[in-house]
Amino acid sequence: MAKTYLHQHEDRQRTNKGRNKIIKKANMRKLFFLVMAGALVLTGCNDKKSTQSLESLAQADSLRKIIEQRDNEINDMMGTLNEIQEGLREITEAENRVSIVKDGEGSNKAQQIKENVSFISNRMKQNRELIKKLQKQLRESSYKGDELKKTVENLIQQLDEKDQQLQQLRAELDAKDIHITELDETVNNLNTSVSNLKSESASKSQTISDQDKQLNTAWFVFGTKKELKNQHILEDGKVLQANFNKSYFTKIDIRVDKEIKLYSKSAKILTTHPSSSYTLAQDAKKQYVLRITNPQIFWSTSKYLVVLVK
Repeated sequence: MAKTYLHQHEDRQRTNKGRNKIIKKANMRKLFFLVMAGALVLTGCNDKKSTQSLESLAQADSLRKIIEQRDNEINDMMGTLNEIQEGLREITEAENRVSIVKDGEGSNKAQQIKENVSFISNRMKQNRELIKKLQKQLRESSYKGDELKKTVENLIQQLDEKDQQLQQLRAELDAKDIHITELDETVNNLNTSVSNLKSESASKSQTISDQDKQLNTAWFVFGTKKELKNQHILEDGKVLQANFNKSYFTKIDIRVDKEIKLYSKSAKILTTHPSSSYTLAQDAKKQYVLRITNPQIFWSTSKYLVVLVK
């Protein structure tokens, strides 16, 4: 993207040589004018006529003013030239920073590149304004040195080259920005997919848990004939007909609750359950206890258990 260090060094050397020649020529002309002024003064001193002496002094004063004006013009142009060269130096430094950041790592890499590109663009704009100022100074100046014109042309050429480099850098940055945007979209899509999968997985897990809980849920009730009839659990000698009171039952987890104490010395199971899957025996108090030895088989025929006690 940027010029090699050798080319940049050669540009600075050409600019510095041009500036040194301008200063050298200006000093020679200044010396010439001083010699001329001195000669005029000496001529005036040797001339005995006061009128001629005054004229010589006036000429010397006029030459001195010309020299001072020329010096001021050259100093102004040299000041502008120095500003342009400083601008070019700062642009080169910014280009080097971009090269380092571009090849490096970091989360704010793109932002650093943008900031440096913006700085380069602004500094080049300032330099072009300074070159216009220098060209105007050269046009209006009584100093018509060719070396300064060549120096200005060299500076314009350097800025044109840096303009091309800046355009290439902007194109490269735009391409990187597009890539970064696409990458961000990909990452966001992946994050969304992962989030959706997590939500879907959580939902499925909850569904499975609910289904599993439902599959392993059963209800039981024990009571006297009167109690069961009152709850419409037992009607006309039939059990669990329509409209029985389900809230009268106790809900259990068949994987956990495998023993049901009936608190009665008389017990009869009214619902149908395989006899091989349970035992109905009395405890030490002669009260019956239902022990379910195989829950899956016991509850396979009905999830409702009704026991008649006295």
